[in-house]
Amino acid sequence: MIVRSLVLLLTISCLLFSCDHKTETTTAPTATDITEGKKQIAAMLDSFNVAAANADYVRYFNFFTDDATFNGTDATENWNKETYMAWAIPYFDKKTTWHFTAIKRNIYFGKYAGMAWFEELLNTQMKICRGSGVVVKVGNEWKVQQYVLSTSVPNSKLDAVISLKAAEEDSLINTLTSK
Repeated sequence: MIVRSLVLLLTISCLLFSCDHKTETTTAPTATDITEGKKQIAAMLDSFNVAAANADYVRYFNFFTDDATFNGTDATENWNKETYMAWAIPYFDKKTTWHFTAIKRNIYFGKYAGMAWFEELLNTQMKICRGSGVVVKVGNEWKVQQYVLSTSVPNSKLDAVISLKAAEEDSLINTLTSK
């Protein structure tokens, strides 16, 4: 009898939790949701960049969902949150992190109030980069679910850049396509 009661209680709890989560992420955004959401997301992304610049490891990684992914500028940089945290810790420990400042940002909502995506141009030590990603609302906070960092290459310099990276990336292409 006790086991049945516990199973029933757990089942009801799971159903209630999944209903709350579903309502939060699957309702259509109102004009207010979009206006407020854009402000909140922009503030979160700015704070995210400040946390990295200040080498605040805990704060920076708290901006990511537990199942977040990060794609860096190198083709081999495709990490889940745990792997990204392990890669980044030496930089945070040495206080040699990155300082990114948004110089142009666009935030978009689709048909769900609890999910948005963004793309932004960033002023960085690598000159202009593009950050883009998906953010989701977890409770009352927006968090990064996916982040993609790309370097920009002016079209007039593209041939020279391709020439510089060809040998290394041809090798990677061969490795990845032979699997």
